[in-house]
Amino acid sequence: MKRNQFLSVVAAGVLGWCVSLTALAQAFPSKPIRLIVPYAAGGLPDTVARVLSQRLPEGLGQTVIVENRPGGNGAVAAAALAASPADGHTMLVTDGSMITINPLLSKKLGYDPARDFAPVSLIAQAPLFLAAHPSVAANTLDELVALAKARPGKLNYGSSGIGSSHHLSMEAMKAGLGFFMVHIPFRGSAASVPAMIGGQVDVVFSAYPSLAGFVKNGQAKLIATNSARRSPLAPNVPAISERLPGYDFAVNVVMLAPSGAPADAIQRLSDEIARIVKRPDVVDHLRTAGIDPIGGSPAALAAALSEESKRVAAAAKRADLKAE
Repeated sequence: MKRNQFLSVVAAGVLGWCVSLTALAQAFPSKPIRLIVPYAAGGLPDTVARVLSQRLPEGLGQTVIVENRPGGNGAVAAAALAASPADGHTMLVTDGSMITINPLLSKKLGYDPARDFAPVSLIAQAPLFLAAHPSVAANTLDELVALAKARPGKLNYGSSGIGSSHHLSMEAMKAGLGFFMVHIPFRGSAASVPAMIGGQVDVVFSAYPSLAGFVKNGQAKLIATNSARRSPLAPNVPAISERLPGYDFAVNVVMLAPSGAPADAIQRLSDEIARIVKRPDVVDHLRTAGIDPIGGSPAALAAALSEESKRVAAAAKRADLKAE
């Protein structure tokens, strides 16, 4: 074969390869998309995943299926993700604790956050609100801190369990503002909030929907929120960060891809999510569930998880949490 003919054949082959790559990129998604959730149905990540499963098909042209894989502090879901092809058609929708808190609590996670996952989207945040029983002689954060300082060890707070976002939110606030309260852990907000309403504990952190009805009926009062800024859910309630700069323990709801997933697939999903969470009907739906939509990029998610990890690690150290 003459040199010019050879170069022509090579050029044609390269052109065909490039066309094939373009076609593959444009073809995503080429089959239904699975959103794996590491918790049972009805929780925060599940709520967000199901909202996405209803809206993503409009832009992607494929069915989106939610699969709940609870167990093992996220290990069951991580294993399901790892066993799937890293082609962008299987994603994980979870909260930030799977990446930032779980590694501090367990020596044998069954997954490596840095090795096994790639960031896709910071979908939303769910702020927790600090609420007090009406008998507590404080209506503002400053008054609550002053009361706790005047009566060290006499006030207590309920959480959703040791190492939960609710627990670490209070431990970080106690350390930052210099007061002490006794910790009483419960198994979830379904137990801690009724305990506060019944007067068994003085204050709790919990999601807005769990507290709103009690606040309306005068059975609880909102003191502050644990997000970096005031939440649209209750704009008159101050953020703890107004008193303690840099404080932010709102729950991040995120989408993660398996390591090695195609960059074009990650970006396509991130862009679609950013578009969806700006829709007025989606905003209303999420805020009714106590969730603030964000729709951040892969880079924004990576930065948010990095900062969350630092804050959580510091709070866990103050709480003397030990990995088991």
